[in-house]
Amino acid sequence: MTDDVTFILLIMAATGTGLVGGIFFAFSNFVMRGLARLPVESGAAAMQSINVTVLNPLFFTAFFGSGILCLLLGIAALASPGEASSLAALAAMLLYLGGSIGVTVFFNVPLNKRLARLPPSDPRLEAEWTHYLAAWTKWNHARTVAALAAAALLTFAAGQ
Repeated sequence: MTDDVTFILLIMAATGTGLVGGIFFAFSNFVMRGLARLPVESGAAAMQSINVTVLNPLFFTAFFGSGILCLLLGIAALASPGEASSLAALAAMLLYLGGSIGVTVFFNVPLNKRLARLPPSDPRLEAEWTHYLAAWTKWNHARTVAALAAAALLTFAAGQ
């Protein structure tokens, strides 16, 4: 599967998925815990602000650009279905598209939207924030594992 162009795409995709996995890892490892230590109104407001500022071209390029590269590599892998590098690229595509992008779209973003609707003075904020911290972090752990596993598989494929 690895000609020069494919090799470059594999390295770019491995780098991108690793970068995204690192961002997710930071949130799972210390950002969410740090926000949970703040008073409810402050922690929720900080996360609401993060959820607005993450919507930027640089993050979108890393997040969705890695998905596009994984998709292209997965399609290319279908031309050599028995090769280890092809199987690794296909698995990476499925992990990243389903486990990172899919989980984001279907789980983390709806939680973000729900949190965004609550002002600091809302009496439901404390219960919502407690639920948000547990659910969002659980799904973020899944995104972290998926992105980092995709990066490892893409690195393996590039070495074949």
